[in-house]
Amino acid sequence: MQNELFRLELGGRAEALWQYVLRPSGRTFAIAAPAFEVDGKVCRAMLRDIQPAAEPVSLPFGVTEYAFAGAFAEDDDLQLTLIFRIAADSPVVRFRYRLASRSGRALTRCTGHDRLDYLGLDLAGMPNVSEVRFSEFRETTHSFCLSELPLTPGDFDNRLCVMGPMLVAGDGQASALVAYEHGSQVPDAFLRYQLATDRRLTLAAVKGNYLSGERFDRAAPFETLWFQFAAVEGNEDRLASAYRRFVLERLTGNAASRRPYIFYNTWAFQERNKWWNGRAYLDSMNEERILAEIAVAHRMGIDVFVLDAGWFEKTGDWQVSRKRFPNGLSLVKARLGQYGMRLGLWFDPLAAAVSSRMAQSHLDCVQSSAGRRSEPRPVWETEASYRMCLVSRYADAFADELIRLVREVGVTYFKWDAIHQYGCDDPNHRHGDASVSAAERADCYAFRIGLAMTRIVDRLCAACPEAIVDFDITEGSRFVGLGFLAAGKYFLINNGPYFPNYDIPYDWSTATTWSNIFVYPGPARPWICRTPLSFDRWIPSVLMLTHYLPDDPEPSQRINIGSLILGQNGIWGDLLNVSPAGIALFGKWLGVYKQVRDDITRADMVRVGSPGGSPEIYEKINPETGRGVVVAFASARGQFDYVARHAVGADVVATAGVTVRRDAEGRAVLLFNLDRADAQFVFFGAR
Repeated sequence: MQNELFRLELGGRAEALWQYVLRPSGRTFAIAAPAFEVDGKVCRAMLRDIQPAAEPVSLPFGVTEYAFAGAFAEDDDLQLTLIFRIAADSPVVRFRYRLASRSGRALTRCTGHDRLDYLGLDLAGMPNVSEVRFSEFRETTHSFCLSELPLTPGDFDNRLCVMGPMLVAGDGQASALVAYEHGSQVPDAFLRYQLATDRRLTLAAVKGNYLSGERFDRAAPFETLWFQFAAVEGNEDRLASAYRRFVLERLTGNAASRRPYIFYNTWAFQERNKWWNGRAYLDSMNEERILAEIAVAHRMGIDVFVLDAGWFEKTGDWQVSRKRFPNGLSLVKARLGQYGMRLGLWFDPLAAAVSSRMAQSHLDCVQSSAGRRSEPRPVWETEASYRMCLVSRYADAFADELIRLVREVGVTYFKWDAIHQYGCDDPNHRHGDASVSAAERADCYAFRIGLAMTRIVDRLCAACPEAIVDFDITEGSRFVGLGFLAAGKYFLINNGPYFPNYDIPYDWSTATTWSNIFVYPGPARPWICRTPLSFDRWIPSVLMLTHYLPDDPEPSQRINIGSLILGQNGIWGDLLNVSPAGIALFGKWLGVYKQVRDDITRADMVRVGSPGGSPEIYEKINPETGRGVVVAFASARGQFDYVARHAVGADVVATAGVTVRRDAEGRAVLLFNLDRADAQFVFFGAR
């Protein structure tokens, strides 16, 4: 197995089940064999007679899957299948294992906790090692944010454990990474890397990865998560760039989730109507207003129009409310089709109204804890709903509902909300029976819920390749990491922090004002929303939908336009109160953005300064084409120079007040002149 960047060699040994050999240097990284506790004994997968288990399979997203199998050297009843996914143009290999038995065996937990080592790696030759976290929730922004934490020699000497999901190592000549595809909020680890004094690491299960006494055989093998390994000649920046491109182009076949559409969502006005106008959340969810908003959205350049909570009569059955939409969504869909726009709908995948057919036919799938079924509760001014368990047969029924809506209503974008990672220990679902403890069932539910979500997305996308699923992670305790990105994308920020996040008193029980702080036009909200753009180093910002405001005045509109075109691509607000000049401003600049948005999406981000500073400058230029954008923000008046890192094309479109020239190397030399808190941007390759 090989491409132009590396080759894989199968060894079968404990310290080198397989090896990644970097080209052209020949630098070799050995991946140690997994170890499973089977019938009370730890069995390490030292394999003999490794042979192809199937013919290579070409997958539609430029990836080839290979499978090899071998029997355990010390227990030939056990067999391990190694599955690799490799792309010709990427240094990243995805891999997973299947454990099978001829006679039928069981995974055990004799120590009371998971006993499963997935892999080992020797980092003795790489002095620079960092933990990369994608699921650290920061209360300052009320958002998940990227954290890159260097590991010290003392961390290895003291055998610390770190959660990841990614570790990156380098020695100045080469850089490598190892990662796992799962998710949870730091520090709630389901897997972790155990460091050793000899600078070896082991990726081990922590909780929920399997059940006590879980049976496996040839017909129903035990299957691990997907893992990743990559290496490049050069520094960590080069590795991050290659990994980012892998996530964008080779991680999933659900290609629509990677396209840089511009999204509009109705919820911001629904909240404004509640807190500023004293109306109900669902008062604005009606055919007349939605059709009027669609007309404005079209003039602004929006691609996907999302109806948030309230389009439905009741959860579970997900039928269109005929009270709010007498014609169903036929007129809405027709108007969107007239403008070349896509329809999106909001869902709470765990909700099924008490009187719904879904709930009545799946009462055995209602979440329960400590023997008590969860109590129904209203869902945004609609009927009270049960909380359903996605790790049960209900998951298949929910997937069927989504596919039905594609065919009957024409929806292709699905916003999933309110999916917390914990909540069920029912012994009759698919996360443990009465033979294991309630605590183990709860952990297994939390481990498996994200896997169930990705299976639903994959099934939906198989039926509708244009489908996109956004998973709302605007609150904590969510399945956040690399796991869901193998199927869909994230809805990262809506309104950001609440008053209590900043120790500002707020009485939820008597509140008459909006609980979020950053809900007004101006530069402050975009400071919060741009902070997680740091994800773009490893994960393209197109996978981190964040909503910006279209409200007047013009400087605020430029700040929000300049922010969203960096890839987060979301808009919400009161479209019907945006001035004609403001609508035209969005229409103009989003039209220019669309000419180069594919290049912006592919480009690595360069950032100078920090959110709220002066200046705060972003470069997103594709070095292969010289096309892209540079955006400058300032919180105070001033002139700011910037020299682009990459050569640019001759076609330039810029906001007023920017001076542009090219140096002898073809790089853009820019002078931004801002006389207030504002933003300016320069597009290259657009007209």
